[in-house]
Parts: sequence; structure tokens; C-alpha cells
Amino acid sequence: MLTEQTQIESITLTPAAIEAVRDLLEKRNLKDYALRVFISGGGCSGFQYGMALENNIRAEDIASEFDGVKVVVDEVSIEFLQGATVDFVDTPQGTGFKIENPNIMPSCNCGSPTGSDEAGGCSGCS
Repeated sequence: MLTEQTQIESITLTPAAIEAVRDLLEKRNLKDYALRVFISGGGCSGFQYGMALENNIRAEDIASEFDGVKVVVDEVSIEFLQGATVDFVDTPQGTGFKIENPNIMPSCNCGSPTGSDEAGGCSGCS
């Protein structure tokens, strides 16, 4: 059984993201599929966001529904994604999904918060 969460407790999809996911599901004829949003990585390159269309929904997943589009997040990723917003942008710089996450602190490439060393900059990945 899926754990139902409110939008405030998990993530939010913008109307543009809802439409983009719905279009993908329809074009690929994927009924009963959900958008899985997850966090992977860490270390020097920091966290990476991932998304997939899938129908393998586990009992531990946190699920939300946005205007008929189901979104699932695993129990580990939700800790990092609470309050995040998934948007779909179409600009001259590129087209695709964009995640705004209030939980991520600015960091250098090693994942350390900026200004974390005594000199006020990145101390490097050591």
C-alpha cells in the first residue's frame, strides 16, 4: 500500500510539469505508470536528480497525485526532496524538467557548503 502524502510534505509539480508528464505517458501508452523522482550520488559531484516513468511502485514509496499524474518518491529521497518543486521549462537555453529544491545548500563541486573553509571559499575535495 502506498503512503499518501500531501503536497506540502512531499514535492509539488507545476502545471507545465503535469502536462509534460501526461503527454509522455499518453505518447508512450503507459497506463498506470507514475513519475518517480529520486536523489542519487553525493560526494564531489553533489546530489543528482533522477526521474523515470515506471509502474514498479513499492509499498515504501511516498505517493502524491497531481491532476491525475501520480508521483512517487522513495523513502530515502523524500528526506532531501521535501518542499521541492518539479517544473518543465522550454527556453532558448533548453527544454526539460527542472527541480527547485529549498533543501540544497549552495556548495562547491565537492559538496561542501560554500564558505566552509577558513578562507571563505571551497576547501576542495580531500
